[in-house]
Amino acid sequence: MYSDEDGELAVRIARAVVEGLVQHTKFPLPKVPQSFSEKSGVFVTITTHPGDALRGCIGYPEPIMPLIDAIKDSAVSAASRDPRFPPVKPEELRTIKVEVSLLTPPTEIMVNKPSDLTKQVKVGEDGLIVQRGLARGLLLPQVPVEWSWDAEEFLCQTCLKAGLMPDAWLQQGTKVFKFQAEVFSEDEPGGAVRRRTLSEEHGSCSRG
Repeated sequence: MYSDEDGELAVRIARAVVEGLVQHTKFPLPKVPQSFSEKSGVFVTITTHPGDALRGCIGYPEPIMPLIDAIKDSAVSAASRDPRFPPVKPEELRTIKVEVSLLTPPTEIMVNKPSDLTKQVKVGEDGLIVQRGLARGLLLPQVPVEWSWDAEEFLCQTCLKAGLMPDAWLQQGTKVFKFQAEVFSEDEPGGAVRRRTLSEEHGSCSRG
C-alpha cells in the first residue's frame, strides 16, 4: 500500500523523466522513501489534455527491478518507445498528463472451467493478463472502467490485446492472470496529483 505522497512522488518523477528526455536535459533525482528501492511492477501512461486520448503507455507487469528504476524506464518508454505513437515532442509537454500505476504481482486465476473466469474478475479492481503460447496481452484496471466494460468484455478485449481471438479465454491452454494497481494521475499537465478510486468510478459509470 502506497501513500498519496508516494503516488505523487512517482508521478512527479515520471514527468521529470519525460521532460528531461524530450528537452535533452538532466533532472536531479529527489530523495525517495525505502519503498521505492523495493521491486515492483509499474506502468506509466501518457494522455492528451484536454481529451484524455492515449499518447503512450508502457511498463513492467512483474516486479523485476526497484520501483524507482521501473518508473524511470517506463516513463522513457511511454514517451519514446511505444510503437503505436511517435515520440513526444517538446511542444506537447504542456498538453499531456502523466499517470502512474503501481502494481501488485500478477496471480493466475484458477477455475474449474473457463466460463467461470467472469466470476473471478472484478471490474474497477482487477487488471488482466492473458497468455496463450507466446501471445500475451495486458490491460490495466482503469481500462474497463473508462470503457464501461463488464467482466466478459474485459476478458475479450485483453485477448484482442494479445493478438488472439476475443473468445480465446474460453479455450483450454489459455492462462489468465489478474493484478491490482494503485493509480495516481495528474488533474492537468504538471498539475495536482490525485489517487484514482476505480471502484467509485466504475460505480458512477454503472449508474450513469
